[in-house]
Amino acid sequence: MTSIAIVGAGPQLGLAIARTFGSQGYDVALIARNRAKLDDLVATLTAEGITAAAFPADVLDRDALTQALKDAATRFGGIDVLEYSPVGTFGVTNLTAPAATAPSDVEFEMNFQLYGAIAATQAVLPAMREAGAGTLLYTTGAGSIWPDPRVANVNAAAAALRNWAMNLHKELLGTGIQAAHVGIDSSIGVSILPGVEAARPEQISPMYWELHTTRRDEDELVFKLDDKGFPRG
Repeated sequence: MTSIAIVGAGPQLGLAIARTFGSQGYDVALIARNRAKLDDLVATLTAEGITAAAFPADVLDRDALTQALKDAATRFGGIDVLEYSPVGTFGVTNLTAPAATAPSDVEFEMNFQLYGAIAATQAVLPAMREAGAGTLLYTTGAGSIWPDPRVANVNAAAAALRNWAMNLHKELLGTGIQAAHVGIDSSIGVSILPGVEAARPEQISPMYWELHTTRRDEDELVFKLDDKGFPRG
């Protein structure tokens, strides 16, 4: 049986990724802070014939995150794909311009993005190494590649995660395990920053399946909308 663990699962991109993999017969482990929201996602997926289960955990609580992934592995007989994309920036942390950024402005985002991803990876990678197979996917906004001064503190942490993920890809070459970064150059669902277009989550989610199946030699895909609103990446 094959399975995917989605860390930061929500009703937008997380649900779309769950549907993309679930439609291919994958069991889906959903990890996020809010149990009630996770239960709603599980009910939605179950109604669509997808096997899914909720494992509540906060990515800032390393022990809880590790335990959630271990519980998911026990429930589904292992984790074949890890997807890390928690979203908590807007309304949770102050967004700062570069010159106004203090170390404390970056600290939360580093904990949320980079350190959480490292902890999640450490929870699943040993079993993947033993199996000689697996996929590790890490999502950020495209500010990790093309910085936006309106969100400098977020971009700094996202760039750190991107760098680490691409280095991990190099380290894992030849092991049967792929690590890759997904950069999303759009808002998801609704536009948040002026000038940044919104994409539908189902336009983005196929990229994750492509990385897992047909583009395993790549360490990064970037999602963009063309001038007609169609995805390219």
